[in-house]
Amino acid sequence: MTDTAAGQPPKSMRRIALASMTGTVIEFYDFFIYGTAAALVFNKVFFPELGAAAGTALALATFGVAFVARPFGSILFGHFGDRLGRKGTLVTTLLLMGFSTLAIGLLPTTGTIGVLAPIALVVLRVVQGLAVGGEWAGATLLTAENAPTRARGKYALFPQLGPSVAFALASATFLITALTMSNEAFVAWGWRIPFIGSVLLVAVGLYVRLALEETATFKQSRSATGATRLPVAEVFTSRPAAVFLGAGSTTAVFAFFYIGVTYLTSYGTQNLGLTRPTVLAMGIVGGIVFALTTIGGAILSDRIGRRKVVVYGNVASVAAGIVAFPIIDIGTAWSFGLGLCVVLGVVGIAYGPIGAQLPELFPTRFRYTGAGIAYNLAGVFGGGIVPLISTALVPLFGSLAIGALLAAVSALSLACTLALPQTDADSLAAQDAQLATV
Repeated sequence: MTDTAAGQPPKSMRRIALASMTGTVIEFYDFFIYGTAAALVFNKVFFPELGAAAGTALALATFGVAFVARPFGSILFGHFGDRLGRKGTLVTTLLLMGFSTLAIGLLPTTGTIGVLAPIALVVLRVVQGLAVGGEWAGATLLTAENAPTRARGKYALFPQLGPSVAFALASATFLITALTMSNEAFVAWGWRIPFIGSVLLVAVGLYVRLALEETATFKQSRSATGATRLPVAEVFTSRPAAVFLGAGSTTAVFAFFYIGVTYLTSYGTQNLGLTRPTVLAMGIVGGIVFALTTIGGAILSDRIGRRKVVVYGNVASVAAGIVAFPIIDIGTAWSFGLGLCVVLGVVGIAYGPIGAQLPELFPTRFRYTGAGIAYNLAGVFGGGIVPLISTALVPLFGSLAIGALLAAVSALSLACTLALPQTDADSLAAQDAQLATV
């Protein structure tokens, strides 16, 4: 039997890590172009009768619908990922995301088919949520289950780069359309280009994923103990604290990130009066900063421990929540860019390590399901509810209320992180051995 703690040879690990990152970039690109479009144009093409403010709020609410679907996606695809394998499940999530994204790009507007348009939009957004709910855990396990114990944080960071690279890529795509066509053309048909064009990226991702092998850790667990009949039941009977504390620890990451990638896109254009190209260009810079701090946080976690780095990230998030909006509200392009970099940069400190931390909390038999549920529950509260509340807070209390909300969520995540065990010194096989003794 292979010593899973030893991991794959470095050359194989680099191939696995890059393949994992490629898939998550594509999945999250498809997911994020919806958020950018929701902030910029969906109020006009799907909710035109509501006015700019109400239409934007409802468009962002449809963005949040996917977060409700994500935990169900983690249960559904986690079931098959834990029973049948990681590879085939990840191919399915990629195809599902590609289909729903293309369909959104081809969807008639409210002016053409009436109320059926926003209804279909919500249904397709739910499908996107199911797909991305099953994506993260599987992509992360490709690297975490193959990596050497002492380098698990370094290799598990590759799928963690998916959101930052995807956000920068989505912003760049919309920036190109904004610079090459009039606003009228963008609203009429230009917004569809990123959705339809994503088919090419999905084809690349499918080619990469079909070339991957199943993880050795999964094969060994399947050979030794067989497949679990109902992974979600085992998760909540044997590891409920890991699920809820893991979700709580990650909630601030989602809150800051989705305030940055969706709400601030709308806030910059509508509240601050900045041009769409300016906001999108700053989004590219913010995505790069997020990627750099993700890399730093993940690598540091191999040296000083996963939990300690996540604690540092949550402490920094409390401070960032307080200072970000006073900077943004100066109202210049550079102050907006700096504030956005603060919001997104602080995310990476904690986000980098959780690619290894959450899988380390669960044994192989239900690791896909357990890690996925924890991650996507955090998405419901941090990525779905917090931005939605934020749209209601600003008219009543001003933008400082958003900063206070972010600081409070960060304090909650800090408390949950402190309650988690330190797991990074263990091989993933230790979780399997611990389960066998229960």
